[in-house]
Amino acid sequence: MSTRQLYLVAYDVRDPRRLRHTHRVLKDFASGGQKSAFECYLTRAERDELVARVEQCMDLEMDALLVIRLTGRDPVSTLGIAVKPADELYTYLG
Repeated sequence: MSTRQLYLVAYDVRDPRRLRHTHRVLKDFASGGQKSAFECYLTRAERDELVARVEQCMDLEMDALLVIRLTGRDPVSTLGIAVKPADELYTYLG
């Protein structure tokens, strides 16, 4: 059985049509997020599928995708009105 890990997935897509398609793909995998940054609990196979599907939507000469595996080793930092999560095992972007 594959273990799910928490990833932060962010994108910058310049064309409105490609942006809509990319956003739809991310929504299929996301457990939370907003605008162009999403939290995704993924297995390795799911991460690879997400990247492959987004790659089909993007213009690799103009657009960008960033996939970062998050670990629980570092404390959560906030700025402004952002609220730290009450549960250390849960990540909130807000």
